[in-house]
Amino acid sequence: MIANFGLAALWFAAALAALQLLVGALVLRGATPQLAGLVRPVAVVQGLLTALAFAALITVFCQTDLSVRLVAMNSHSAKPFLYKFAGAWGNHEGSMLLWVTIMGLAGGFVALVERRLPERTMLATLAAQAFVSLGFYAFLLLASNPFARLDPVPVEGQGLNPLLQDPGLAFHPPTLYVGYVGLSIAFSFAVGALITREVSPAFARAMRPWVLGAWIFLTLGITAGSYWAYYELGWGGWWFWDPVENASLMPWLAATALLHSASVLASRNALRAWTVMLGVVAFSMSMVGTFLVRSGILTSVHAFAVDPTRGAFILGLLAIYIGGALLLFALRAGTVTEGERFAVVSREGALVVNNVMLSATLGIVLIGTLYPLLAEALGSKVSVGPPYFNPMTAVFVLPMLVVLAIGPLLRWRRDTFARVARRLALPLVLGLVGLGFMMSRGTGLLPALGMTLATGLLVATLLPLAGRRLRTVTLPLWGMVLAHFGVAVALFGMAADSAFTQERLVAVKLGEATAVGPWQVTLRAIEPIAGPNWTALEGDLAAAYEGGKPTILRPQSRSFWAPLQQTNESALLTRWNGQLYAVLGDRAEDGRWQLRLWWKPFVTLIWIGGALIGLGGLLALIGRVASDVRRLVAVDKIAYRRKRQGR
Repeated sequence: MIANFGLAALWFAAALAALQLLVGALVLRGATPQLAGLVRPVAVVQGLLTALAFAALITVFCQTDLSVRLVAMNSHSAKPFLYKFAGAWGNHEGSMLLWVTIMGLAGGFVALVERRLPERTMLATLAAQAFVSLGFYAFLLLASNPFARLDPVPVEGQGLNPLLQDPGLAFHPPTLYVGYVGLSIAFSFAVGALITREVSPAFARAMRPWVLGAWIFLTLGITAGSYWAYYELGWGGWWFWDPVENASLMPWLAATALLHSASVLASRNALRAWTVMLGVVAFSMSMVGTFLVRSGILTSVHAFAVDPTRGAFILGLLAIYIGGALLLFALRAGTVTEGERFAVVSREGALVVNNVMLSATLGIVLIGTLYPLLAEALGSKVSVGPPYFNPMTAVFVLPMLVVLAIGPLLRWRRDTFARVARRLALPLVLGLVGLGFMMSRGTGLLPALGMTLATGLLVATLLPLAGRRLRTVTLPLWGMVLAHFGVAVALFGMAADSAFTQERLVAVKLGEATAVGPWQVTLRAIEPIAGPNWTALEGDLAAAYEGGKPTILRPQSRSFWAPLQQTNESALLTRWNGQLYAVLGDRAEDGRWQLRLWWKPFVTLIWIGGALIGLGGLLALIGRVASDVRRLVAVDKIAYRRKRQGR
């Protein structure tokens, strides 16, 4: 019954999306203006229906309704409740329904609150959003029905992939999907502005909160996903340039460039073409990521679909959406005027340089991600990993970080380097000291340059606050400073991890000790334990830092029975200056146990930096929204006074 209700809600939502598109198109073509009043309510109801459909899916998962094929394939009655709940989106069909739900709710929210754009442009935006939604409704209902039934009903479900049975599943995918869908809203704004030829500061101000919100969620989703993979997979690394990792990084790079361009257009009426094009590119990268994960061409814990028909469907959507938007941009490019001019040495100029560097980095990542897939399709096996990505991206990222230190100190429109050179003396000296320290330790070039830039950036990012009364600093400025400071913190952690990590792979007997970095680790015992749907061998490790009091670590080797799979659960011991990371391996024939140990100085700064970047974005969003609300209230007051005076 609940599954039938969810499927019906999904069909009704798809019908409303079609109605929203049809009415919007008719009004834009000059049909009866009274029809325009239908578009906003239809968008709101459509969003509510998608939420009801997703609530129905969560309900059948929580109840372990094995008559629903998706539940039988991805759940089990003995699975902990958290993973029954979060397991609703830990699969292909469920994750796509989550995508559609967020898209429907976002479109409804835009229809409900957005009043800054001309109504014609707003109608075009909502029609574009309905067009995007229709493709995903068709994909769900025709190729990936989450409510498909089974007859006969199986006695028990197959269970969820053990690697996904982690609290990270509860927040990592939803945060990423909010980011992806936020970029679909930006795409719809860009298409709507092109249709009505209204690429203006008002358009950028309307789009900017959505881009900023999407960017915040992408930042937090990538940060959380990196830490999840770091502790869950037991390999000791935080980024491997896996194609699915890259699938989330590429939209983030495009969204970062789009965010800066939209801010310049909103406040300085410049970078119009950049803003529209990046709005298309950012959502394009979200679609490319969707294709990679759901086409069946990748084998990964992240990759759900194995049916090539689904991949062909998504590829068709990608061609229609992005090809159509690029064609529209080509046809309307002549109407997208240049906007206000600015000097090369200016804050706008610095933002353009950063946009170019971000776009080039995006191109490097895109090529490195797609080339092995293309080579495999042609009969060759090619592996592209850190030896390609690290130096190639560094060519563009390192200069971009230098501009990041200088740009916020420059004035709008026109400035000179001489004016800001004196303020940059301290960051430059600190950076050179950091470089000397790293080179004296025989560190590699890239970690040394990373530490150098991080050290200088930690000070340079605070310089925009110099000479100001902190109580008068606006939230957007606080947000910018905090986000840039987070970049420096994360970069410091990355460089330190690359330069100073120590690894030890040993086989030890019970009671035997081994050393890794400043740690002395003793294997005291191995005990069998049982969980709700697994059994495990748990190690008892006593770890002492530089001869101090020992702390207990308990890594596990787990065996799941639904489905049958073995996993390693790492144990982490965190100090202010780094993490000790321990993984328990197999027992050797002579009775010794394999241990893999890492000492990773300052590695936690990577995720602290990511959180600071997201927090900075949140402060900026709050400040921007508050400013927009104040502006709208002021406009309403003026209109009200004029109306009264006219009487």
